Amino acid sequence: MAIPILHRIIPLLLFLLLTLWPVSSSSLPDEYSDREALVQFRAALSDKSGSLGSWNATGSDFCRWAGVTCSRRHPGRVTSLNLSSLGLAGSISPVVGNLTFLQSLDLFNNTLSGDVYFTSQLHRLHYLELAYNDFSGDLPVGLCNCSNLVFLSVEANELHGAIPSCLGSLLQLKVLYLGENNLTGTVPPSLGNLTMLLQIALYQNQLEGTIPEGLSGLRYLQYIQASRNSLSGTLPPLFFNISSLQYLGFSSNKLHGRLPPDAGTRLPNLQVLRLGGIGNNFSGTIPASLSNATEIQVLGLARNSFEGRIPPEIGKLCPVSVQMGSNKLQANDAGDWEFLRYFTNCTRLQVIDLSDNTLGGILPSFIANLSRSIQWLSMAKNQISGIIPPGIGSLKGIEDLEFQGNNLFGDIPGDIGRLRNLKVLWLNMNNMSGGIPFSIGNLTQLLTLDLSNNQLNGSIPKSLGSMERLTNLDLSSNRLVESIPDVIFSLPSLTDSLLLSDNYLSGALPPKVGNLRRATTLSLSRNNLSGKIPTTLGDCASLVYLALDSNHFTGSIPPSLGNLRGLSILNLTRNALSGSIPQQLSNIHGLQQLYLAHNNLSGTIPQFLEKSSALIELDLSYNHLSGEVPSHGLFANMSGFSVLGNYGLCGGIAELNLPPCEVKPHKLQKQMLLRILLLVSGIVICSSLLCVALFLFKGRKQTDRKNATSDLMLNEKYPRVSYHELFEATDGFAPANLIGAGKYGSVYRGNLSLPSAVNVVVAVKVFTLQHASSSRSFMAECEALRNVKHRNLIKIITCCSSMDSRGNDFRALVFEFMPKYSLDRWLHPRIHEQTHKLSIAQLLNIAVDVADAIDHLHNNSCPTVIHCDLKPSNILLSADWTAYVADFGLAKLVGESIEKSGLSAGDSSTVGIRGTIGYVAPEYGAGGQASVVGDAYSFGITLLEMFTGKAPTDNMFREGLTLHLHAEMTLPEKISEIIDPALLHVEQYDTDAEILTCLSSVIEVGVSCSKENPSERMDMKHAAAKLNRIREEMRYDTIVRVLIPYLAIPKPSGSSLPPPQHRQTTQASIRIWMQ
Repeated sequence: MAIPILHRIIPLLLFLLLTLWPVSSSSLPDEYSDREALVQFRAALSDKSGSLGSWNATGSDFCRWAGVTCSRRHPGRVTSLNLSSLGLAGSISPVVGNLTFLQSLDLFNNTLSGDVYFTSQLHRLHYLELAYNDFSGDLPVGLCNCSNLVFLSVEANELHGAIPSCLGSLLQLKVLYLGENNLTGTVPPSLGNLTMLLQIALYQNQLEGTIPEGLSGLRYLQYIQASRNSLSGTLPPLFFNISSLQYLGFSSNKLHGRLPPDAGTRLPNLQVLRLGGIGNNFSGTIPASLSNATEIQVLGLARNSFEGRIPPEIGKLCPVSVQMGSNKLQANDAGDWEFLRYFTNCTRLQVIDLSDNTLGGILPSFIANLSRSIQWLSMAKNQISGIIPPGIGSLKGIEDLEFQGNNLFGDIPGDIGRLRNLKVLWLNMNNMSGGIPFSIGNLTQLLTLDLSNNQLNGSIPKSLGSMERLTNLDLSSNRLVESIPDVIFSLPSLTDSLLLSDNYLSGALPPKVGNLRRATTLSLSRNNLSGKIPTTLGDCASLVYLALDSNHFTGSIPPSLGNLRGLSILNLTRNALSGSIPQQLSNIHGLQQLYLAHNNLSGTIPQFLEKSSALIELDLSYNHLSGEVPSHGLFANMSGFSVLGNYGLCGGIAELNLPPCEVKPHKLQKQMLLRILLLVSGIVICSSLLCVALFLFKGRKQTDRKNATSDLMLNEKYPRVSYHELFEATDGFAPANLIGAGKYGSVYRGNLSLPSAVNVVVAVKVFTLQHASSSRSFMAECEALRNVKHRNLIKIITCCSSMDSRGNDFRALVFEFMPKYSLDRWLHPRIHEQTHKLSIAQLLNIAVDVADAIDHLHNNSCPTVIHCDLKPSNILLSADWTAYVADFGLAKLVGESIEKSGLSAGDSSTVGIRGTIGYVAPEYGAGGQASVVGDAYSFGITLLEMFTGKAPTDNMFREGLTLHLHAEMTLPEKISEIIDPALLHVEQYDTDAEILTCLSSVIEVGVSCSKENPSERMDMKHAAAKLNRIREEMRYDTIVRVLIPYLAIPKPSGSSLPPPQHRQTTQASIRIWMQ
């Protein structure tokens, strides 16, 4: 019996021995290997917060280290590494590949950088989260070897290059997040092989080409977000057959075509549809079948070419947000507004945007029956007529009401004063009549009130003095009478504008006007105001635009106006002012436009007007001025000034055709002149040869520069353009086409025909070569723009170096035209431009764009480029509010031979301070060299200006107080004291606390970048990363707040995704709905 038993036991023992021996014999080396891998992994990290303190314990059990999880089945083998949101910096060490049992790696929300490195050793890895870091380089092909990956997220990094097509071999993949990087190329068709895919995010990259048909065949797909790319072609119709789809986002691409007639028939789970945004051009009618997608919460079809009427069935959807603005939608009769009647049954509806269409007919009275939860209602820029329904006051939850640009008439209903939560009211550009209701003063939360361009009459109600948060009041272009109530000038919150022009207001301007210390724009033009201009007007230290023209003001120009140091435009035309032009106006160093025509001014033209470097327009016509007209500075060109109708003037440039000024020197003066002449003649004879030599040398140098410029044009293959073509394109450089002017030249708008297109709208920068540094500025800008390319750097189309019609040297650069002009115009707008306050989201996007651009110049450009003159006026804005850094006239290139580019050593730098007062780094004033931290300082000051509304040269900054110190002293508890009050209502869903948290983080970046000590400043790489994270957190908080009551994305059945320990289920569900 024993032998049969042994025959059975021995094989079993051998099997157990062979099975257990490798484990027992290798356990020590493997454990040792994982410990060593973790130690080396830690060595590549920077842990300033001390979160990895336990990792330094010698001899401790590394399986108990923070974020480390080991296998129970295989003791000592690391299976999970969760280091999310610990503030870690540094890079991923390649030794991570030695953790061969690793299943989950989570490094979410740190500041890790460098390349992403992975090898085929991580074959067990199925969860990889690297989002919200600073990783760069290409998306590693090694990821394709991790064949068990289920979750892959690398969004919100700086990755570039193409999406590897081999990702299509990861057949277990269910979540793929590649959004918010710099990925280029096309979307690989191989991604259509990922049949298990549930969610894919490709948004905010630079992807192009068509959308692969295979993506629309993924039958389990729940979420696809590819907005803000350059995808073209049509949207594959099979997307509308994926019954599991919950989010379909392709906004802001270059897509076109029509939506299928049955678009909503097979989408029972669809909650968000986003096809709007600048770039897309979907056309045709909106399918009525969308009403079958009954779960829709967000319907985003804005900025396309949809036409026809809005199907009544759409009103049955009852979404949270309806965005159909900027299309070609129509309404002609009551039946066409039936969709809106259905909306009155929607209790959760918060946003309706129908602006900028061709909707007509009578405004339905049942609009007053919309849900009390409605927060934003916009029907602006349509053709709607009728009256505003008296019951409008029932919309008690509304915060933003926009009816401007229609044909509405009748009175403003009195019960509009019941809208106690209203923050923005735009009724301008209609035909409304009657008086301004007294009850409007009940809108104590109002930030912007615009009733301009109507037929309103009567007086301005004193109840407006109750609006203690009002930042912008526009009552211009009406028929208002009587005097301006004193209470208007006592509103401490008026930080933006007070516009009362083009009315019939009378009486004196009260001294209380000096209380508007924070207002940037004051326009009282074309009224019947009389009396003297109050001297207290000089107390309005924040004014940028002041217009009192076309009234009946008398007396002299108050010298106190010289206290308005930030003033850019002053218009006192067509009054009865007398006396001389006060010398104190010379204190306004940034004054660009001065209009004093049609008054009774006397005396001579002050010399400071000739010496002003900022002044670009001056009108002194039809006064009683006498004496000599200057001939330098602004007075050297007829296009910039006018002195017509002053019959006592003489001299000036020849084009004025004025008589010469008489010169009668005394006898003593003649003797002195004779002595000087004898002395100078000897000096002249001695220096003649030297002058000739210098002249020849200079001519040769100019020839070299012209050749260098020609080389630049040939090297870049820019299209040839002549002076004559630019002259024709700008209508002879007409003042009407002048966009702006600076120290080195002027910028004109023009229409230029190029080989690639006809009548292209361009911006032409003409350099003023009379200025000694203009040629250097031209060469520096050519060289900088030739060496760098980035999506947020202004793109040069061509340049011109030739002769003008008089044979003088001519230099010009031609750029893309930016229809929104400069950021400076939006931060400190001119009255006639009718700009609005930018929102937090817009400012944050602009800040991120600029930070990314400067970061690229400093860290990704060869040679490194230092801008040296970053400020709001050098930040241009496109039609879609994308920011572009411009004006490289002072730029310095580091790391390349200067002679190679055609610039001499003297050309590469400027004498004196490099930059603009207020924005220039302190060390530059002490003779310091241009550096990247100098740009960081300028960026920090610009960032603080954007969010405080205060320029660094504001009159409040004196006696040692600077914008930097002003901001630093308020951190973190008193941040609301410096933030522009208008920004506290820009995100319609956020509470003030959430907004202030975001703004506090932004101000911290601005303060860190603008520290006085260069070594203590935050560099642009970290500033850009921090601002990107702030923006994403803000978007995330907004999405959570708005959509959390309506969206629930359950974990897919059978999913093996291990949820990261740092996130709650709700957060994980909501985060994918960003954008």
